[in-house]
Amino acid sequence: MTDQQFTIFDTAIGRCGIAWGPRGINAVQLPMGSEDKTRARIRQRYGDIAEAPPPNEVQHAIDGIVELLAGKPNDLADVVLDLDGVPEFHRGVYDIARSIPPGKTMTYGDIAKRLGGVELSRDVGQALGRNPCPIVVPCHRVLAAGGKPGGFSANGGVATKLKMLAIEGAVVNHTPNLFE
Repeated sequence: MTDQQFTIFDTAIGRCGIAWGPRGINAVQLPMGSEDKTRARIRQRYGDIAEAPPPNEVQHAIDGIVELLAGKPNDLADVVLDLDGVPEFHRGVYDIARSIPPGKTMTYGDIAKRLGGVELSRDVGQALGRNPCPIVVPCHRVLAAGGKPGGFSANGGVATKLKMLAIEGAVVNHTPNLFE
């Protein structure tokens, strides 16, 4: 993957990273607590790739991610991903997840049913846990049964997922209200 590059950028939830190659974006890294940790995580996952200024299409994706995390309903549908090497089942899960609009949610079971049966819910969860492009593939919009937040493997775990959903205005069964 020597033709890959990455950059770090500011968002409302912290400094994120994005990596790309000649065919599109192949990774988004959620904040890891510090810019150095985010950078280290990208290099841990993708080797010693070069940090570089983003080309126009990557800058467009960054601008969309920044907008979305600032509360503007950008669905990022026009962001080109390069998911070469990602299993076909995972790509199917990611395609369905990308169809969920900002502020809306779907359950693991909903996605599993679309892919052939509710018994695939665990596989859907595992695919989302390996999502290389969070935010663009909005795994944070996929909830467990009953609208509960379920798992989230990013730094900060479920709290990060809930924060992202709150920014988008999504209703989650777990969010306490003023009267609780």
